[in-house]
Amino acid sequence: MSSIKESKGNGGFGSKLGFVLAAAGSAVGLGNIWRFPYLAAKYGGGLFLIVYIVLAVTFGFTLMITEIAIGRRTGKSVIGAYKSIDKRFSFLGWLAALVPVIITPYYCVIGGWVLKYLAMFVSGQGNESAGDGSFFSGFIGSAGGPTLYFFIFLVLTALVVMLGVEKGIERISKFMMPVLVVLTVGIAIYTMTLDGAGAGLKYYLLPNFEGFTFEMFLKTIAAAMGQLFYSMSLAMGIMVTYGSYMRKQDSLEQSVRQIEIFDTGIAVLAGLIIVPAVFVFSGGDAGALNAGPGLMFITLPNVFGSMPGGQVLGAIFFVLVALAAMTSSISLMETVVSIIMEKFRLRRIPACLITIAICAIFGMLSVLGYSAWDAIEIFGMQFLDFFDFISNNIMMPIVALMTCVLIGWVTKPKYIEDEVLVSEEKFKGRKLVNVMLKFVCIVCMIIILITPFITKL
Repeated sequence: MSSIKESKGNGGFGSKLGFVLAAAGSAVGLGNIWRFPYLAAKYGGGLFLIVYIVLAVTFGFTLMITEIAIGRRTGKSVIGAYKSIDKRFSFLGWLAALVPVIITPYYCVIGGWVLKYLAMFVSGQGNESAGDGSFFSGFIGSAGGPTLYFFIFLVLTALVVMLGVEKGIERISKFMMPVLVVLTVGIAIYTMTLDGAGAGLKYYLLPNFEGFTFEMFLKTIAAAMGQLFYSMSLAMGIMVTYGSYMRKQDSLEQSVRQIEIFDTGIAVLAGLIIVPAVFVFSGGDAGALNAGPGLMFITLPNVFGSMPGGQVLGAIFFVLVALAAMTSSISLMETVVSIIMEKFRLRRIPACLITIAICAIFGMLSVLGYSAWDAIEIFGMQFLDFFDFISNNIMMPIVALMTCVLIGWVTKPKYIEDEVLVSEEKFKGRKLVNVMLKFVCIVCMIIILITPFITKL
């Protein structure tokens, strides 16, 4: 079978920079902006940062280079890639393919929420979104507004994907990622100059061992692994898909290192924005750094509403969040489109239209799950929460676990080494990848899988 680039006119990245920025854009998403700062604040500040960085250069590096190498070596979408490695693992390709199918719709719903808040701040109405959370609950509790913004976000994402890899994804990534970095650095510098920001910086950056037990340390490791797993777009077919578009002459190992720097750097900078700002305008209340939609859509609007020039800063912040959400949704949708193109031998536009239809159907479940169908729950969860749990806590760890078994023990890590050496004279991380694939990553995946069922982080 020919590659998806050859058989579908799919194209590929025209440069190494284009690939790195697109892959980094995929990795940098909503989780970097609100989830990383919250977890760092909750699990020992600087201690969490140290644990996360160590895991990023070992655990994260291994899984990312493995997935990209699989994609580049096979030249196929995630289903075809795993099948071509070993037919006995064909099921793994299908499982990995289901992940973006589940995530893309509800991610676009959340992206729509971001667009709503962006519109509020740009129009000078940002203060109306502040308060006790009644605005946010009222917004998602009505079907009309969330549906409109969901479809706007979905269509914007689809338009980029329809343009193809080089003309769409690569071109928009070359624009979005530098803007995202500049905005992140700029807002971080501003918030760090606020009176009282020093206490927030201290809370965020310095290791806090007060009341820290061995059990808490294990929870910190599990939380850091979970965040890394989610943040780097691992085990959802994205890196395999983007790897299939990567040029053979471009350095694989160097590219992965650069993607990691982008992803981790934005996450750390997001903490420099959110933690000091929340501390300043909550009187040092660490509880204000709550997780989930509350931080993004309730706490931060209150922060912006309390500071001088908050309307402008809020608008800039939500532009940043919208860019981060868009770069990730583009990669998620592209993964689904590539699968449909390869399996059904369709051109890009028809595959995009089918993907839009799938996203519209499942996305509306998430929209209505907070409004008209809010009484319907699956295992005690709303539709969006259930989709998030089943994909992030179960399917993705299983995909990563089985990938480690396949590459670490069935084909052996030489499968990855051979692909890396196509564009390198030496694979510097060979020993690390061997040990991580065969032993450490497998243990990490098991920890991630069982943690939600043993303790609620």
